[in-house]
Amino acid sequence: MVRHAGRGWHGRVLAAALGVTAVATAASVWTAQADPAEARHAQAGVSARPAAPGAGSRGAAAAPVSVDIAHASDRGARGVNITIDDGPDPVWTPQVLRVLRDNGVKATFCMVGTQARAHPDLVKAVVAAGHRLCDHTVSHDTGMDHKPEAYQSREILDAAQMITEASGGVRPLYYRAPGGAFTPYSRGLAASRGMRPLGWNVDSKDFERPGTAAIVATVKREISNGPTLLFHDAGGDRSQTVAALREVLPWLKQQGYSFGFPVR
Repeated sequence: MVRHAGRGWHGRVLAAALGVTAVATAASVWTAQADPAEARHAQAGVSARPAAPGAGSRGAAAAPVSVDIAHASDRGARGVNITIDDGPDPVWTPQVLRVLRDNGVKATFCMVGTQARAHPDLVKAVVAAGHRLCDHTVSHDTGMDHKPEAYQSREILDAAQMITEASGGVRPLYYRAPGGAFTPYSRGLAASRGMRPLGWNVDSKDFERPGTAAIVATVKREISNGPTLLFHDAGGDRSQTVAALREVLPWLKQQGYSFGFPVR
């Protein structure tokens, strides 16, 4: 997946998040792919073991996990991982949740910190439905791999706090860098807090809104690349994504795939 530079929505998120991050930093103390271009084109996911299946982690501090960007599904060779980025969104996240429920599928939701804080009811709904949470930073800065380590730390750790608070205490189990902008530092930091770096194998290209048929065709064509599929539930009109999931999920079942989470 290439970086989605120049997104108007993410620009607005970034502008709002700069103030949020500054406040959060003052209010809290943080201690500080198969492809050669793994860091930029990460594939697949992982994180801290949840207290209840599919939900997340509560209570004691999360144990460190591997810094490696995972690619496999916990359901084995015929498993697939559905991952949903950039929300939660009050219009589209409920629709995505409905399609997942109707198909009996659990997914991993990579949430932007400011979005999670703005819509805690949706974060709780995601957790209650048995899905897993993923930290997608405070502001979705696709250039954060070129930023100082202190900035990367704030983006990751402040988002984790926002998501945890919004969920009612369930921590994100994964960390997905916006646009695949991982660094050795960001992977190590996330892993030390129990959030496994999470990439993808199949970019559905739904963010570009190419049409439902095009999204479905991309998934069918590229599913052999690996088990982790990337979709979005925010950042604009996601009606094509919802429609594509209605087609893709039953098709994957027909092909003999089962749905799981990124390996731990």
